[in-house]
Amino acid sequence: MMPVMVQGREKALFARYLQTHGLKNSQQRELILDTFLAMPPHLSAEELHRRVSATDPGIGLSTVYRTLRLFCDAGLAKQRHFLEGRACFEQAFGTRHHDHLICEGCGEILEFECPEIEELQVQMAEKRGYTLTRHRLELFGLCPACQAREAAGP
Repeated sequence: MMPVMVQGREKALFARYLQTHGLKNSQQRELILDTFLAMPPHLSAEELHRRVSATDPGIGLSTVYRTLRLFCDAGLAKQRHFLEGRACFEQAFGTRHHDHLICEGCGEILEFECPEIEELQVQMAEKRGYTLTRHRLELFGLCPACQAREAAGP
């Protein structure tokens, strides 16, 4: 679970975003934000909805989707598409740049940081006259558990 201080900063950022855009905050949006901040990274809207509706069954999946879009617009979340048809969200505010390893067998997503890869990317861009503004690296393969299942066979 995220420290309360960080949640406070994120809640303040969201409140400012809503106010700036003439939108009102609500108990439902607060609950969705609290639940989102407490969950592990790379969750689907459906997973978030399951958790939120356990507390407030009146919150529909469409409300969760709309609120996640607001989180993305406010800089609190990023939407990712790692595997076909699977959109997930991760926290964006106050996080460091990282890359991802994605298992094509079970869907596990691991975050990693590698300064050597970051440096190589900058060198490749500079060598070709580019100035990097952003990037993302996603590596797809099979995790150790899926490799072991494949090796064991049917």
